Amino acid sequence: MDIALLLEYGWVLLILIALEGVLAADNALVIATMVKHLPEDQRKKALFYGLAGAFVFRFGSLFVISYLVHIWQVQAIGALYLFGIAIYHLLKKHVLKKYVAKKAKEQKGSGFWMTVLKVELADIAFAVDAILAAVALAVMLPTTNLPTIGGLDGGHFAVVLAGGIIGLVIMRFAASYFVTLLDRKPGLETAAYLVVAWVGVKLAVYSLSHPELAILSEDFSSSTEWKAVFWSVLLLIGVGGWFLSKDKGQDDQKVQEKPIEIIEDTTMTK
Repeated sequence: MDIALLLEYGWVLLILIALEGVLAADNALVIATMVKHLPEDQRKKALFYGLAGAFVFRFGSLFVISYLVHIWQVQAIGALYLFGIAIYHLLKKHVLKKYVAKKAKEQKGSGFWMTVLKVELADIAFAVDAILAAVALAVMLPTTNLPTIGGLDGGHFAVVLAGGIIGLVIMRFAASYFVTLLDRKPGLETAAYLVVAWVGVKLAVYSLSHPELAILSEDFSSSTEWKAVFWSVLLLIGVGGWFLSKDKGQDDQKVQEKPIEIIEDTTMTK
């Protein structure tokens, strides 16, 4: 690879690290909340099973999606899925938050194995979210002379694999830091899901320019103009999420204290 290509790949990897960090923290917070009603010994076991499931489903999703990514129907479904999860999370956070909080208080805690099942189902959804977003970013990159893996160029696969591993590492070791950051700057979570929606737009463009559809020109999805628009909007969302988010003071950061403590239990060796 030449220097320009390495820089482009490095830039996408940095974007993936930031996105995976926020999404992994959100995922870890959800899982921590799901298991907090269990006794401490069962909670640690449920978190251990959840982390193991995250590894399995993350890599399983990567290999399945890498084989299907060039089928336009899969691209279209992926775009709709990314739109759907972004809209769902934004509505839940900004429109239905009182209703969601009320239902969470009314909901009775499940038994150990039912909780583990819920955590594993959540892991599947989180894995698909993360890998789809990573693939949608990676396919925009120039191809390399590395061997193809599944339906992905070797360079694209490497970026997606690196993003997936980074997401798991963050979930394992740095979740509490990112949860604290999300608590201090809650707008970052909104920005992350806006990024997911925008990545869905990118995947939709990729699908619409597929040779079998040809609704958009095949050259459009890889054109300099579209890349400039895509990265400019992505950067704008990220910068806006950081600077427009209300920065909570130290005294206000106790809202999620319990989930953060639970997440930190995942750093313990079984």
